[in-house]
Amino acid sequence: MALRGWQLKKLIVNYCDWGGSSRGIRAFMESELPVFKEKNPQLEVATELIRGQHPHLKAFYKNKNERVICVKNMDPEDVLHHATRLRNALGRKVIKLRTRHVTKRPSVQGTWTTALKF
Repeated sequence: MALRGWQLKKLIVNYCDWGGSSRGIRAFMESELPVFKEKNPQLEVATELIRGQHPHLKAFYKNKNERVICVKNMDPEDVLHHATRLRNALGRKVIKLRTRHVTKRPSVQGTWTTALKF
C-alpha cells in the first residue's frame, strides 16, 4: 500500500477457455481469484474471455498508467504472485538509473571502489 492508499484501480484477467496456455489461469480463477477479491475490496477485478490469445493480466492505475503481464503456462500460485505484485506497485514508469548509486550529495573525493589503493 502506498502512502495515499492503493494505486491500482482495476485488474482485468484475460484468458482463453480452450487453449492449453490458459490452464493455470483457469485454475487460478476457480481457486484463488475469489479469495483475492475478498481480500481486496478496494479493487475492481474483471475477467474477459479472449479466444485464441495467450492469457495476461492488465492493470490500470490511478495515474492513468497501465501494465500488462503475460501469464502463459504459469501455475495458479505464480499468477497470484503476479496479481499481488501488480496490486502493490505504484504504477510509475520504470526509469533506468544512470549509475549504480543514487545520492543527493555526491562525494567530492569520488566514488569508493574495491580497487582503491592506500
